[in-house]
Amino acid sequence: MNINLIIAENLKRLRNQRNLSLGQLSQLSEVSKVMLSQIEKGESNPTINTIWKIAAGLNVPYTSLLEQQEKDTYVLKKSDAVSQITDDGQYRVYCYYSNSPHRNFELFQMELDTGCSYTSDGHIEKSEEYLMVLEGELTLEVDNKTFILNADDAINFTASGKHVYLNSGNDILKTVIVNFYPA
Repeated sequence: MNINLIIAENLKRLRNQRNLSLGQLSQLSEVSKVMLSQIEKGESNPTINTIWKIAAGLNVPYTSLLEQQEKDTYVLKKSDAVSQITDDGQYRVYCYYSNSPHRNFELFQMELDTGCSYTSDGHIEKSEEYLMVLEGELTLEVDNKTFILNADDAINFTASGKHVYLNSGNDILKTVIVNFYPA
């Protein structure tokens, strides 16, 4: 599966459904018109934050750009999950379930290397994030507050603003993240 082609098809479909030109979407998403055009043609490997910006500009969940056809019942293995990895490889996110007409949430597994951090620019308005630490220690910064979570700890917060994940433990940090989009 070529994730860039999936993103390209979904971006073009979502933009056309909203009758937006590349220029209009560029203004809404704060992503250049040239970059949007390259992404739509499958010629660019967009960063995670670029996809978040485009999703916010379109006012859709992040995974709307990563969606695939689904069956009623199926097993999804990590090796088959849509994955995104930062250029340095220190932050990895695996999408197990994307937002759909029947599901107003996304389910991810996130991995972050020891001593590393990742900053999310935030998700669409009114979105909520539910996070549970599976392994390691997470220092989470959200709304100018710092929270420290260990294995089996969980937190939820409004996710429309910037939030920072920091692996403050001695091993790889693994979490489950659910992004919820109220109707």
